[in-house]
Amino acid sequence: MTLRARIVVERPAFRLDLDLTVGRGEVVTLLGPNGAGKTTALRALAGLTPLTEGSIELDGVRIDREPAERRPVGVVFQDYLLFPHLSALDNVAFGPRCRGRSKAEARLLARELLDRMGLAEFASVRPRRLSGGQAQRVALARALAVEPRLLLLDEPLAALDAHTRLEIRSELRRRLSGFDGATVLVTHDPLDAMVLADRLVVIENGAVVQEGTPTEIARRPRTDYVARLVGLNLYRGEGDGDRVRVGDLAFAAEEHVTGPAFVAFAPRAVALYRARPDGSPRNLWEGRIDGVERHGDNVRVHVEGPVPVAADVTPAAVAELDLTPGRPIWVSVKAAETHAYPA
Repeated sequence: MTLRARIVVERPAFRLDLDLTVGRGEVVTLLGPNGAGKTTALRALAGLTPLTEGSIELDGVRIDREPAERRPVGVVFQDYLLFPHLSALDNVAFGPRCRGRSKAEARLLARELLDRMGLAEFASVRPRRLSGGQAQRVALARALAVEPRLLLLDEPLAALDAHTRLEIRSELRRRLSGFDGATVLVTHDPLDAMVLADRLVVIENGAVVQEGTPTEIARRPRTDYVARLVGLNLYRGEGDGDRVRVGDLAFAAEEHVTGPAFVAFAPRAVALYRARPDGSPRNLWEGRIDGVERHGDNVRVHVEGPVPVAADVTPAAVAELDLTPGRPIWVSVKAAETHAYPA
């Protein structure tokens, strides 16, 4: 592993306790709600926040006792923090100059990095004349100019508009794939996390609640936050073979589980009926409409009952079923679209 860290930071009413490893060339994303401790962890790695306990090793060498300016770490902040009075070239050359390179050496390295980023023609341009995507690439070049072994990215796409974000997200992934050190990225955006990360570390209330590849996290969420993030209904119950009991309901699922278990299914897998449907659906209960909201091209309906559930239906279905708050409704989910796994 390039990075091995035990990060403990204590503050009044908050404690971050995180074990983190990142391999050479690997991108690990710290994901979690506001206040979870993501940025605190990043600042601790950068040397901007002191550890209460723990250690940080990079390539087998402890760096947590080193001041921030002496750590082999590059940082891209959320708003990039480019020097407004310097050109793109001099912004990138600033780090190497601070590390002892001559002006000529630093500017030569900066030109090479800007060329790699497709920004050679913007070398003399100041930040205010750069687009959001161009500024982000200059900030990334500046971080790489100090030849870091650890690259830290703090919400690197947050300052971009939606159209630019789509383009720069895929471009950033390509740039990161060419970096052979360790990369730690902080975001609260699930799409950024899924596209950019090789591995996700989900933090809630200062502690890791789930870790794995984007596919593993999306398939088997383990907290309500993660379930909402990947767009699933999630319940915790007790498995007894082919069913999982959640309160008064017994969910039939594709998998057989015994003992503490999770049940998950997508809102699109939920069917709603004004009257009890014919036949014998294996997962069926009665609830009441709690709220209705637009969700992409569909409408998300929130239903209260034995378990709260979100259902995605078409606008036509909303009108046909008269899905207004307070109306009784029958809820059905096919067993083939319901998944169970150990808790």
